[in-house]
Amino acid sequence: MKQIVFIHEFGKAFIPEKIRPKLRNYLLKAGIDEVPYSFFGILFYITYFITFFIYYFYFWGTISKQPGQLVFIYAFLVWVLLPLSFIGLFMLCLYLYLDIRIFNRTKKMEEVLPDFLQEVSSNLKGGLAFEKSLWIAIKPRFGILANEIALAAKKVMTGNDVDVALNEFANKYNSSMLKRAMELIVSEIQSGGKVANIIDRVVENLKKTKALKDEMTASVLTYMIFIAAIVIFISPMLFALAYNLLVVITKVAALLGTTAAAGATPGMLSNIGNVSVNKEDFVWFSRIALGVIAFFAAMIVSIIEKGNVFSGIKYIPIFVVGTEIIYVIAFKVMSVAVAAFIQF
Repeated sequence: MKQIVFIHEFGKAFIPEKIRPKLRNYLLKAGIDEVPYSFFGILFYITYFITFFIYYFYFWGTISKQPGQLVFIYAFLVWVLLPLSFIGLFMLCLYLYLDIRIFNRTKKMEEVLPDFLQEVSSNLKGGLAFEKSLWIAIKPRFGILANEIALAAKKVMTGNDVDVALNEFANKYNSSMLKRAMELIVSEIQSGGKVANIIDRVVENLKKTKALKDEMTASVLTYMIFIAAIVIFISPMLFALAYNLLVVITKVAALLGTTAAAGATPGMLSNIGNVSVNKEDFVWFSRIALGVIAFFAAMIVSIIEKGNVFSGIKYIPIFVVGTEIIYVIAFKVMSVAVAAFIQF
């Protein structure tokens, strides 16, 4: 199959050689050891299959009616611009997925870093060398951090300096916690001081930092609840109320317009029945607006709680779905109430 469709070769051909090392390093941060050239090749075929489908069912009828060379020009533009657009969209989604995966891996390492360093300090106090202490401290419970430290330890065993291996590990991820901890340990190794003491201080500072973050999260809980209440409950009710207010205004305007047309109230009332707002369009606008509001509210809550945006990914479905459910409920209840009021 691979020899027939050349999936791997197509994927590799579309990645320039200068970008391949950078791409591999980026994928290593996400825990992917090899560049998935076959995936890029499959993406190439999927893109052109979608382009063929859209071209045949949506563009061919219009393009075939064009005179002369315009047929070839339009067809060329479709077969170039559409695949590029789809590839750009797929790559953007893939980049976001990998970025979130790298972020989650970094956070997991930061969570177990104090316990790992404490294990290393205990080994050092037991009389082991630093390289041996690192290797023995690697336990399955440390997960991703254990794998990364194992790679650093293997580099040391193959002849690299300890400080170089640790700095490479720290610079591999965008984590100020990892970088500061490794820089302090490396500086102490280079100065020939007692590494166990500096590791104990680093562990103590990391635990204090975590306690402060937890305290800050608890202190801003009121703001998070306030934002969630506004977005999930109040906003859908206001949009549902606005729709029903539009219904009432439309009914009243139609009644006044009918009265004016009958000659009872001439003048300005003659055109009041022409309400230009479409109720169905307002419903769609409301749902889209609520979705956008819920999306950005989840991001704001994430920044308040964790100090970063990526932690709020898990809040997006809760906010969006909750907002839409409350909107539907409020819409139905208020519509029934307004319909009963108008009939009364």
